[in-house]
Amino acid sequence: MEILDPTTSPIRESISYAPRPKNLNGLRVGLIENTKHNSNVFLLRIAERLKEQFGVEMALINRKKSAADHVTDNVIMDLKGKADFVIAGIGD
Repeated sequence: MEILDPTTSPIRESISYAPRPKNLNGLRVGLIENTKHNSNVFLLRIAERLKEQFGVEMALINRKKSAADHVTDNVIMDLKGKADFVIAGIGD
């Protein structure tokens, strides 16, 4: 994937994605909620369905200060230690 930042001169940077799990059975999910209307409801409903279908456990939910805010390094480290995969969601 190539990402372009319109505020700088072109810099080529590649992104390496984390490997996808072969299945979701018994994994732990982390949720990142962006404070928009209904984003927490939406994410919790997804977590509930994942639990019903795959036995996924909700390990952590993080609520950002605002939709434009980034996820802090501390939260990322916490997610790495407690969750097998993460879902970031929006609302509205």
